[in-house]
Amino acid sequence: MESTNTKSNNNKLPSNLPQLQNLIKRDPASYREEFERQHSVYEALCIIFEQNPTVNNNDLHQMVTFLSQVAQCYPDKLSDFPQEVSVMLKRHSTVLHPDMRMSFVKALMLLRNKNLLSPTDLHMLFFQLLQCQDKILRKFLKQHIVTDIKNINARSKNAKLNKELQNFMHEMLASRHAVAAKTSLDVMVELYHKKVWNDTKTVNTISTACFSKVTKIMVAALKFFIGKDEEEEGGDKESDNSDSDDEEEKKTVKATVMAMKVNKKTRKKQRKLTKVKAVVKKSQKEKKNKVNFDFSALHLVHDPQTLAERLYHRLEKMNERFEVKLMTMNLISRLIGIHQLYLPNFYPMVTRFLFPHQREVTKVMVFAAQAAHPQVPPDDLSPVLRTLADNFVTERYSSEVMAMGLNAIRELCARNPYCMSDSLLQDLTQYKTHKDKGVMMAARSLITLFRERNPELLFKKDRGAPTELGAEKRQENFGEIQAVNYIPGAEILAFKTDGDEGLGTSDEEGDDNWMEVSDDDDSDANDNKEAEEKKDKEEGDETDDEEKEQVFSAKDALKEVMKLTADERAQKAGDVACSRFFTDEDFARIAATQAAKRVEKFTKSSNKKKRGKKRKGPEESAGSASTGELVPLKNIEMIFKKRKHDKDARMESVAGGREGREKFGVKKGRMNPHASTTNREKIKGKNFMMLKHKVAGKQKHSFRSKQIKLKNALLKQKKFK
Repeated sequence: MESTNTKSNNNKLPSNLPQLQNLIKRDPASYREEFERQHSVYEALCIIFEQNPTVNNNDLHQMVTFLSQVAQCYPDKLSDFPQEVSVMLKRHSTVLHPDMRMSFVKALMLLRNKNLLSPTDLHMLFFQLLQCQDKILRKFLKQHIVTDIKNINARSKNAKLNKELQNFMHEMLASRHAVAAKTSLDVMVELYHKKVWNDTKTVNTISTACFSKVTKIMVAALKFFIGKDEEEEGGDKESDNSDSDDEEEKKTVKATVMAMKVNKKTRKKQRKLTKVKAVVKKSQKEKKNKVNFDFSALHLVHDPQTLAERLYHRLEKMNERFEVKLMTMNLISRLIGIHQLYLPNFYPMVTRFLFPHQREVTKVMVFAAQAAHPQVPPDDLSPVLRTLADNFVTERYSSEVMAMGLNAIRELCARNPYCMSDSLLQDLTQYKTHKDKGVMMAARSLITLFRERNPELLFKKDRGAPTELGAEKRQENFGEIQAVNYIPGAEILAFKTDGDEGLGTSDEEGDDNWMEVSDDDDSDANDNKEAEEKKDKEEGDETDDEEKEQVFSAKDALKEVMKLTADERAQKAGDVACSRFFTDEDFARIAATQAAKRVEKFTKSSNKKKRGKKRKGPEESAGSASTGELVPLKNIEMIFKKRKHDKDARMESVAGGREGREKFGVKKGRMNPHASTTNREKIKGKNFMMLKHKVAGKQKHSFRSKQIKLKNALLKQKKFK
């Protein structure tokens, strides 16, 4: 019985290709005769197919799939099979039935996965197939090319093969066939984003597509270099690092406050603490912006100056849509800002678009700010700055336009403050008392910027109280670069402290234990006590005091630093930097010292008493300028405006105002309830016919009736004369 079943199964093998395929993979030698029989059938089907290649031959489709599955089992018999399928596909690619074309492509992909076909030959064939009018096939081929190259470089990068494929992609990108060029560009862009081909050769090959005559190819290349907005990319990064940043900020605040050593809570100390927190938060934000360096494709361009000049000449003669022109301007401005290029003709071109009625004018403002860097001569940027001030910051436009103009000026000056003049800046700062909040905050943010960059340009009343950190800085002129051989704030390490009190506080003590601030006057008793204990200790010590190194408390060390001049601090910081390696604790002390310098007021003499209450200056937290490589669009469009409430919120507000009132409003009661009614109350009860003449008198008269009345009045006057 079993022999009968086996015999029947063997008779069904020629027509059951999946079953035969499974058996051959298990034992190729035992089923070689059946395989040869099927191979002869394949050769006969190929002859039939060559006579009419447009027909969908299902038998050939199944046979090609079967042979591609078992090709590795009989290499001597199927060594030419990949070339045979490739020839058929290449010869009849445009006339093949879509199902047959897809069948041949899948068979070649299967052979490539088994390393029976070289990737270069397969990709060359696939790029030729892109000329077919088959959208599904083109998408399928592109996906396979990307996946194949990614798998090749999965374990280790194959430099030789990558070079061959990149050269082929470069040839395809320069080909006349638009679909093949666009697909090759998409493949390289996707491989770059997948970090497979993220080298300079790929980037510079893609840069050649920016000058393609095909608009789609040019736009795709521009989008690759421009990339996504920082608002979309930066959100996740900020949320991921928020916990670590908060912890580092908390430690710096703790070290700063404990270095100032305070015990008593007063309003003055709470204000001082608030300022310390604001200073530390701002310094941490600047540090985070510098650390998060965006190593984008623009940094890998070989010759950015030539690329920017070619793009500018292309932009001058461009007849594309306005959106394409904006993308080209964006790329040029990023090249200029990142690589600090000099392209003087770009600024007059941007100036032509700086008008309030211009479409997408806020983006043009962003491009103008991105193209500014410290090496641009002020004579080139001053016309742009003056255009922004004349066309936007004027009373003839709305407050929103004025706020955006001031924001654009702030962003441009944040990158090149040398183009601002004192007369223009002092005129712009007058808007700090404007009735509109957006204009007011934009003007105050401009004041805050120049307080740090060049306070001499401001009015004396807007410069604010000088701090120790500001006294250390020296104003730079255009083209000047100050090189230092020390780390600012490292002079605190020259004074040895007893146990680093600011960093040793445990978290269990609570925030109130390290968040209290007091004056020097509040801690005099503690200072005297510490001095007496120190004196007793020195008197009882038998060793030589001169040979010992003096130990300070955190507060005393900070006091000693504040007594030094700027040159003395630089000298001490340089000596410390050359004599030791810095640890994390050392950097924490340096950060705390720099934060204290921002809070501590500057006095010329250390013995002189501190000055009185500091003038209340503009809010520093509003509208801070970004100094990164890119200018976020929200920094230009940042307008402080009262948010419009929806109907539910308005009705809730109305209902809240009616609390404690009667249903139909407030009725003013009489002082004397028995008094008579007024004339207005009597009118309400009279008949309308009695009031008709009074109502008619209040109606508007026509021009003709006025003429008649005037004529009668003049005649009456003449009569009585």
